[in-house]
Amino acid sequence: MRTMESKLAMAMLAAGAFALAALGEGGSAPGPFKPEWESLQRYKCPEWFRDAKFGIWAHWGPQCVPMWGDWYAKNMYVPGANRDQYKHHVETYGHPSKFGYKDIIPLWKAEKFDPDRLMSLYKAAGARYFVSMGVHHDNFDLWNSRHHRWNAVQMGPGRDIVGAWQKAAQKNGLKFGVSEHLGASFTWFQTSHGSDKEGPMAGVPYDGADPQWQDLYHPPAAPDDKAWYSTNPAWAKEWLCRITDLVDQYQPDLLYTDGALPFGEVGRTMLANYYNSSQARHGGNVQAVYCLKDPGKRTGHGDYVEGIGVQDIERGGLSGIKEQPWQTDTSIGDWFYNKNWKAKDTGTMYRAPGWVIRNLVDIVSKNGNMLLNIIQRPDGSLDPEVEQLLADIAAWTKVNGEAIYATRPWEVYGEGETKVDSGHFKEDFAFSARDIRFTRSKDGQTLYAVALGIPEGEVRIQSLAKGKKPVSSVQLLGSDERISWKQEADALVIQKPAAWPCGHAVAFRIRD
Repeated sequence: MRTMESKLAMAMLAAGAFALAALGEGGSAPGPFKPEWESLQRYKCPEWFRDAKFGIWAHWGPQCVPMWGDWYAKNMYVPGANRDQYKHHVETYGHPSKFGYKDIIPLWKAEKFDPDRLMSLYKAAGARYFVSMGVHHDNFDLWNSRHHRWNAVQMGPGRDIVGAWQKAAQKNGLKFGVSEHLGASFTWFQTSHGSDKEGPMAGVPYDGADPQWQDLYHPPAAPDDKAWYSTNPAWAKEWLCRITDLVDQYQPDLLYTDGALPFGEVGRTMLANYYNSSQARHGGNVQAVYCLKDPGKRTGHGDYVEGIGVQDIERGGLSGIKEQPWQTDTSIGDWFYNKNWKAKDTGTMYRAPGWVIRNLVDIVSKNGNMLLNIIQRPDGSLDPEVEQLLADIAAWTKVNGEAIYATRPWEVYGEGETKVDSGHFKEDFAFSARDIRFTRSKDGQTLYAVALGIPEGEVRIQSLAKGKKPVSSVQLLGSDERISWKQEADALVIQKPAAWPCGHAVAFRIRD
């Protein structure tokens, strides 16, 4: 007689086999892209993404319910975890052997979720694309999943969250994307199978060890299966089944994976299918964008091959211009609602609008996009501070959007005292008005110079000194004032106007 774990494993394999069969012979959908690196490297990033520059992300789901931050579903099973989520859980809900993550999910009601109103705020703030969470590491699908009962239609909100976001985005003329963090879930969630090592509940298994809940918490992993992406082949095939379902139902313009491309040929099969289906829907032109991370030297984090998609950098940037488009994903606070989180620039739960704007300009100057997480409360609403932040960003992009959208990098990204280090989790830099960033119009006729602060006096731009580039006119975006300027031997010198038209950063339109 099979154990419950064996039955679950067989079900996972069957689901994966179903997905592979649906894709056709060889595991990939008909089309020019094959699940091979050389084939996938023929991908070209579409113009819409290169022009968009700024997107907003709803990194939102059941883990926001405790209002205790990111990775709650994992760390509530880890006594002494960095954010003390275990202690909070025990004090608030009870011991995780009795009240586990499965019991948090029904508490997520999203009763004030108004996607149309939120999307209008995001569009006004300048977002050109929007990304919905599809599924996080907590193994809970936010759409009407065909292959997983733990989903937002059957539980919690009783609503297709992804579908609601998509309708709102399309209504507002924004491109629509989804993020999937599912690949890492199998090993990430193994903490739910443990128990306390000391104290009155020592040795009492957490609820993840109960076989009846293992379609949420997963079967136990093999002792050596501990990397970001599991080596369990049944799990890889379930991932393919569910992500294929997500892509097929919503046909997103953008798909984000929280990691590199997982599971070898299985991952390549998913990606080939995504590109082929996009090409078929758009008259032979691939309009899909796949964002993935470069794992560097970390093993077990999947595969990254330059050119198969768009490189994504979490909470970081690049030190210089990258030839191919790329993206930063970052947040105005913690990833999920966290009433204890403190931003380095403000000391509050949320970043300042100037931090967002200056980082956006730096990223765009280097051929990147910013995907910014706007944190929602468990009920789906925004804190007043967040609405004000969006209003401040909206005011700035209304004045200076010309220097951001549909631009391309110039000969150099910029100049100034502040240097940005490349890589993940590097995003706090002391930008000032002496730091200048450049963009140019797509036709190359107009150069934009953005000071990453409000200058107290004249603006000196060394890259535009006399003899380096001819300059015939200089205009301050958002102002009708005629400003004085002169190309000197060591810099283009722009005199301070009577009034600056905006806060945080100012942009000049320069023509030769």
